[in-house]
Amino acid sequence: MRHIHWLGVGLSSVPGIRRLALLEYPINVWNRTPSKAQAAIAGINLDSAVAGELDWTQLASGVNPGDVVVSMLPASLHLRAAELCLENNAHFVTSSYISGEMAALDEQARARQLCFVNECGLDPGLDHLFAHALLNGYRHSAVFDTGNTISFHSYCGGFPLKADSFTYKFSWSPLGVLKALNSPARWIARGKERSTDTPYREIETCLVNGEAFEAFPNRDSLPFIRQYGFDDDWKIVDFVRGTLRLNGWSDAWQDIFATVENATGAAGEQRLVALSEELWRQHQYAEKEPDRVVLSVKLSVRDKNGKEVWNRQYLLDSTGDERGSAMARLVSVPVSLVVEAILNGELEAGVTPVPSDREHVDRWIELLRDSGENIVVNELPTEPAA
Repeated sequence: MRHIHWLGVGLSSVPGIRRLALLEYPINVWNRTPSKAQAAIAGINLDSAVAGELDWTQLASGVNPGDVVVSMLPASLHLRAAELCLENNAHFVTSSYISGEMAALDEQARARQLCFVNECGLDPGLDHLFAHALLNGYRHSAVFDTGNTISFHSYCGGFPLKADSFTYKFSWSPLGVLKALNSPARWIARGKERSTDTPYREIETCLVNGEAFEAFPNRDSLPFIRQYGFDDDWKIVDFVRGTLRLNGWSDAWQDIFATVENATGAAGEQRLVALSEELWRQHQYAEKEPDRVVLSVKLSVRDKNGKEVWNRQYLLDSTGDERGSAMARLVSVPVSLVVEAILNGELEAGVTPVPSDREHVDRWIELLRDSGENIVVNELPTEPAA
């Protein structure tokens, strides 16, 4: 029988692990700290779930052809896990973005008929599903026309349900958040391509269901135009994938921004590590403290006369509860859906993001709703001609 090997039991893994184990899929949980791996499967039938310390030699001998390896490890270790999968003819899953090194494994994975699925968590992941659902709806609508102009906005953020003056808390090492602040961003706004090396200096107010947030562009949005299925001849006025933060975040983080901007060379790297440790001590989530995740993906369309003819939004607004934190559920449960689909032979081989076909998109969104996640589709009022 094929096994699932789940690597890494951070705060964003447990709900997905438990879902698969409770469905009685054989699952081996591997973690640097064995006690955390044991806690992840506490109370579950040990015939279907076992846990232990992550040892790469033992892992290599324990992974068999057709197994699925899930890497929720730091991003620097994904490639090592994926290459192990190639050697053992096993499938690979991670919630992280597809790196250039990972994309280079596509031909080998296809030749072996292996699924190497990335970008299948929250962001990236659920944002992709919502985008595909919007594009499917628009393409099959009465107003679809290649002469229309398109505006696409996708924003996601996680923050404490009850925030203090810092407006943010960490559920994993702050170092990744600090480095992301200086990750270059590229997007389209008002018909023009824009770019910046300091995306947090591009903050705009974003209204989500009437609530004001701070928003800024995240990474390079432009490759997702093709990934989401926008045709080459469409007229795109706005296209941005961005990050949401609570109002007041940019003011509260001014000193952090200054540190990040001046962190160059080895000394700068050490300063970021020290700052990360300080932030972790001061601003990590308390045990069972509820968090909140908001994801808004919106597509609006205007005709050749400038009249808005289509305006739809997928909105997710979930909070932590007895099932676990909202972030943990929304990252790891979609990962578990991908693992299940691979074991059922539903997905194509190769290095891919989360599926875009209508069947998986609609079914998985409905499964998440049924599990208790607050996902709504808003038909927004259209605006008059410009």
